[in-house]
Amino acid sequence: MNLAVRSVLAGGAAGLGGAAAMALTARLEQLLTRRPSSYVPAHTLAHLLGLPRPDEDRVARNLAMHFGTGALGGALRGAMAAVNLRGPWASAMHANLRLTLDQTLENATGVGAPPWTWPRDELVIDVLHKTVYAFATGALADRLVPPAAGSSVHRPGLGLRLKGRA
Repeated sequence: MNLAVRSVLAGGAAGLGGAAAMALTARLEQLLTRRPSSYVPAHTLAHLLGLPRPDEDRVARNLAMHFGTGALGGALRGAMAAVNLRGPWASAMHANLRLTLDQTLENATGVGAPPWTWPRDELVIDVLHKTVYAFATGALADRLVPPAAGSSVHRPGLGLRLKGRA
C-alpha cells in the first residue's frame, strides 16, 4: 500500500478517534448546560440518502453521520500530516475544515442554516466541539502518519531562515 493511501486511512482512523472525543465532550457539555441533542446530522443524512422519514432511527443516524464525517475529515487531516502540515497550527486549520464540511452538507440539503444566523451561544458551543475534534484528530494523525520524504519536513521554516536578518 502506498504512503498516500496509508496516510488517508490512518487519518480516517484518527478522525474516528476525534469524533469519539467530540461526542464525549458534547455529552459532558449537555449534562452541564442541559442543552438537548440536535438531530440536524440525522436529518442531513436522511436527506442525503433520500430517506422518507428523517426522524426515524435518528440516534443511529446521528451517530452514523457524526462518525462518517469524522472519518472523512480525519482522512484530510491524515493527508495534511503527510505533507508536513502538523501540530497545533494544522489542527486549528482543521477545525475550520470540519465546521465547513458539516455546514456544506447541512446547507446543501436544506436542513441547516449558515452559522452566522445561529444564536451566539449555539455557535460558540459548536465551534468548541469542532475544535475538540480537530485537536484530538490532529494529535492522533500526527502520531500515526509520518511526513512524506518529499514534503517540507526537511526544509527549515521561513522564520528560521530569516532569523537575525533585518
